[in-house]
This record gives sequence, C-alpha cells and structure tokens, in this order.
Amino acid sequence: MLGRGEFATVNELAKAKGMNTSYVAHVLRLTLLAPDIVEAILDGRQPRTMQLQPLLRKDFPALWEQQRTFFAQAAE
Repeated sequence: MLGRGEFATVNELAKAKGMNTSYVAHVLRLTLLAPDIVEAILDGRQPRTMQLQPLLRKDFPALWEQQRTFFAQAAE
C-alpha cells in the first residue's frame, strides 16, 4: 500500500488499519530480509531462534550477505 501510493507514511497506514505505528514500522522492516531467508522461514527451515517477535525487536543488517552472517551467528 505504501509502494502503490495508497498511503504516504507509515503513520497513515497504521492509522487506517487501526494498528500501532511502531508495530507497523517493525513489520515493514521484514520486507528487507534476503529472499533465501524468507524462503527458509516459509518452508519452516529457519533456526528455532528465528521467530517473529525477536525479529520484530532486533535490528538486523540491511545487506543480505550481512543478514546471512548475522542470523547464522544468532543461531549458534
């Protein structure tokens, strides 16, 4: 909806959907995950430590290669 221009800001989107702005912003960060990490999650192959709530709270790198290293280290 942001990409299509239906809403100009995260705040507008959150308000229209009756959600907390902070939560929506955290969920939107998940769109930055590397495609192979998303695929692993959808297939249920992610490490046990990679659950939604910790992902929403953690800052993770934007660069995909750095994400792979970051999440591999977190799983150890």
